[in-house]
Amino acid sequence: MKIAVFSARAYDRQFMNAANAMAGHQLCFFDASLERDTCALAAGHEVVCIFVNDTADAFVLEALASGGTRLVALRCTGFNNVDLKAAARLGLKVVRVVSYSPYSVAEHAVALLLTINRKIHRAYNRTRDSNFELDGLMGFDLYGKTVAVIGTGRIGRVFAKIMRGFGCEVLGHDKYPSTEFEALGARYADLAEIGAKADILSLHCPLTPETHHIVNAEMLTRLKRGALLINTSRGGLVQTEAVVEALKSGQLGGLALDVYEQEADLFYRDWSSTVVSDDVFERLLSFPNVIVTGHQAFFTREAISTICQTTIDSVSEFASGRALTNELCLASPDHEP
Repeated sequence: MKIAVFSARAYDRQFMNAANAMAGHQLCFFDASLERDTCALAAGHEVVCIFVNDTADAFVLEALASGGTRLVALRCTGFNNVDLKAAARLGLKVVRVVSYSPYSVAEHAVALLLTINRKIHRAYNRTRDSNFELDGLMGFDLYGKTVAVIGTGRIGRVFAKIMRGFGCEVLGHDKYPSTEFEALGARYADLAEIGAKADILSLHCPLTPETHHIVNAEMLTRLKRGALLINTSRGGLVQTEAVVEALKSGQLGGLALDVYEQEADLFYRDWSSTVVSDDVFERLLSFPNVIVTGHQAFFTREAISTICQTTIDSVSEFASGRALTNELCLASPDHEP
């Protein structure tokens, strides 16, 4: 089948071609992201393959359908960028990568936590300037601290297991409780208890209308003063302006992000020779107790290999008329299993 792969980077080409070696589909790579101005590029392709910041709203899906596209394949888990109602109306099938390596994202969350707590980013810059002063670099022991995990699917459970290994008390919050999470020695709590007790809050839930801005001004005022916030899930979980105010007041002790609410116009591009016009994002970067990575938590060899192979396998299922293992529909669960 002819597959139009949008938002394609060098690693996408490498791993998609490797996954496709036996399947033999025709891959056409586009550097551009899928949006209203670029959807015409997909004309004549039966399959369109997209990533997290591509746009698949009703307008785009209608254009794809009129151009002959019959399958939209997401090479990611989240699907908040796809209008599933419009896809169903147009007769478009939608598939995603339900699971790849939960370790990749969970381990990156731990790396962010350790970095922001022990000020590794600041120490790195100091020592490169031959400054070996320790003032301003003090962190705290993770042992004995309380870590709250919002979203206890595969990634959240791996993160919780690592935190238990550090000797932390782990609290969880999820619409769909997991016995596997509790088997780790963790327990579930409501948001009020999490706010009162958590020294660290890590987000691992999908972005849905219910979880949009789950971390907002109200929650931040209830959060234990000086707590650290880690987000490796979706930017829209966090109300950015409220976080800025919490950082200014000292209510929030540190922030580590791999995702950002308005990242679609920023991430996966090189802006080093120009001026970033997002004032809120620039304000975030001005705080010494904030670190941001560019949506790279998933970026390991194991994860990318699984993502690409799963995507190609879904296309092959579609081509042969088989049931789609990873199909998304209106009744699809809004949580990570």
